[in-house]
Amino acid sequence: MSSEMREDRTEAAPIYQLPEEVSLQRASELINSLISSSYSILSFPAKWQLIRDKLEQLNSNLTAAADGNFLSANSALTAFLKSMMTVLNGVQMLADQCSDETYSRGKLLMRSNLDAVSSRLELHIKHLTQICASAILSQSQAIVLTRPAVGASREDMRFYMKDLFSRLRIGDLDMRAQALAILNDVLRQDEKYVRIVVLETADSISLLVKSLEFGDVGTQEKAAGAVSVIASFDSYKGALVTGGVIAPLIWTLEMGNEAGKEGAARALRKLTENSDNVWSVSAHGGVTVLLKLCDNADSSSELIGLACNILRNLSSVEEIKKFMVERGAVSVFTKLLKSKEEVVLIHVIELLYAMALEDDSVRHMVVGEGVNGSLVKLLDPSSPYSMKAREVAFRAIELFCFTSTSLIKALMGCGFLNRVLFFLKNGEISTQESGLKVVSHLCETSEETKKVMGDAGFMTEIVKLLEAKSFEVRELAAEALCSMVPVQRNRRRFIRDDHNVKQIMRLLNPDEEISVTKKLLLSVLISLADSSSGRRKILASGYVNHLEKLAEANVLEAKKIIKKLSGARFRSILSKIWNM
Repeated sequence: MSSEMREDRTEAAPIYQLPEEVSLQRASELINSLISSSYSILSFPAKWQLIRDKLEQLNSNLTAAADGNFLSANSALTAFLKSMMTVLNGVQMLADQCSDETYSRGKLLMRSNLDAVSSRLELHIKHLTQICASAILSQSQAIVLTRPAVGASREDMRFYMKDLFSRLRIGDLDMRAQALAILNDVLRQDEKYVRIVVLETADSISLLVKSLEFGDVGTQEKAAGAVSVIASFDSYKGALVTGGVIAPLIWTLEMGNEAGKEGAARALRKLTENSDNVWSVSAHGGVTVLLKLCDNADSSSELIGLACNILRNLSSVEEIKKFMVERGAVSVFTKLLKSKEEVVLIHVIELLYAMALEDDSVRHMVVGEGVNGSLVKLLDPSSPYSMKAREVAFRAIELFCFTSTSLIKALMGCGFLNRVLFFLKNGEISTQESGLKVVSHLCETSEETKKVMGDAGFMTEIVKLLEAKSFEVRELAAEALCSMVPVQRNRRRFIRDDHNVKQIMRLLNPDEEISVTKKLLLSVLISLADSSSGRRKILASGYVNHLEKLAEANVLEAKKIIKKLSGARFRSILSKIWNM
């Protein structure tokens, strides 16, 4: 499926300023005008015939509703007419483009746009039919059921849900809003109600979809909240998607109030965890809507964070990721790195990381936007950011800032090493692990970098981490020492501190299993044993028996060290130690 086929909403659903009151007469006049003008359109005749048939049916239903006085006191009509006028304006725009043949982005996109607007007309026809067919209850006439107590029978719970959805089906706007508010409460309080709604209540999903499609912003908000609760259960996601919830969620994301947008975003975040649903979100214009939200200065930090999560899910599909990049996603997100909101920074960095992890072209684009400074700023010890933010920054720096010698030099020049060292000393386990990964990566760049880190005091702190509770941290610390100690200047510095060698020897407890960490420490000792001062420190550590026992157990590295210690200069000293 091409990217132009997927993103149909940008042209199919333009936003026109609607008057406060939209009359039946005005709607009917616009429909008649569209029907008349459609006959002169030569392109896509079959699709325009289908649209014309639906316009005629819609117009007929509106006339019948007005003649039968079904709508005179119906407060649902206002929301319906506003929604319908938006769709009709979209039809008008498509008609103009087809008449002039000015659909610049191609026939595939126009064909997709016509299908989308035809589907929305069909939804409006069904909704108008339901409004006319239903007896509109007033608040004063409705008997409000008491919510079942905790531990109530399944039958009582089912009856209560049936009553709520009856109000949602035939009530006026106030009654629907009240029903949705109650529904949100009970779904959050007891997951048994979620099962009853999805599996045991007729038309429940379709009613929520219609509330998203045709409700006012308050109704949309509450319906989106209910859908987001249901979407949090993996077993019910399929029912939501099959029920057609994705398109109205995107509509709410675009047109709803802030709370409604956040509810819709939470639902879409959950739904797009399933890769099968990713295409549907893109096909309904989700990428464009989400990027606009992120680029909107008025969007809340919570909403931007949710949008980034959805886009990260979407970017798992290579074609959709490519479309995101084409629409300027990298520029939008690197701009957001200047935000002062931590929640925004974390989600933006995680999104950029996911997009660039296995894509060199995206990585180069991100680097080209100059992200180094923003990422290093997150590691400023005096800043108020959480350890989670520091950890995310470390991972991103490792991905984006080690791609060239010039970038590494730029990192060194802005105090990066001092910040890494600070978090090795003071960070939580996860942050220390991220810092050690950066150290290991830096060790791969050049011997000069290893010297700089040795001079800065990294080895002393890394030795302390050899006793960390996390085996990952212990292994990374040993790996870093294995890279740094062989450098002659670092080896001399390491040996000067008696504690360093003694600590490594002590950790070679022969009674414990031969782990990766222990093998790495033996490699460090092999390097130390290359110098006379190193051999003296090993012999004076008080733990030579650890090496002896490991050698007796046929550990090759231990045998090599023993052999070096048993050279001509140390044979007599070693003999005395072994005979003690």
